[in-house]
Amino acid sequence: MRKLLLILSIVLLANLLLTACGAASKTDAPAKAVETYLNALVAKDTNRLPTLVCSTWEQDALAELDSFQAVTARLDNVACAQSGTDGKNTLVKCTGNIVASYNNEDQKLDLSTRTYQVTQESGDWLVCGTR
Repeated sequence: MRKLLLILSIVLLANLLLTACGAASKTDAPAKAVETYLNALVAKDTNRLPTLVCSTWEQDALAELDSFQAVTARLDNVACAQSGTDGKNTLVKCTGNIVASYNNEDQKLDLSTRTYQVTQESGDWLVCGTR
């Protein structure tokens, strides 16, 4: 009987831990969507970028991607988190920089000056604009 109670306690504890981890990852999904977008942006991934944004914002995202074509870009200490909501949009703020290098000269683009608007469509979180 004692073994059974111990096993049951372990199973319940593991279930609680896994449930908590699953809930945390769902609330982080909008922030992860922005981080994925930023990674595709600096990687100049023209095929992946349109799959990460709303169709209404695709042209703006591609224009932003075009602005990085002549430079080498990388992310520096980027972390994103939800900062609120606006109607159906989840708002995401990031810290860190995009570092764009041209002729061995770095220019930092501070990500904290933007708020990303993220929306869930067909189960996917998509970047739909900035403020």
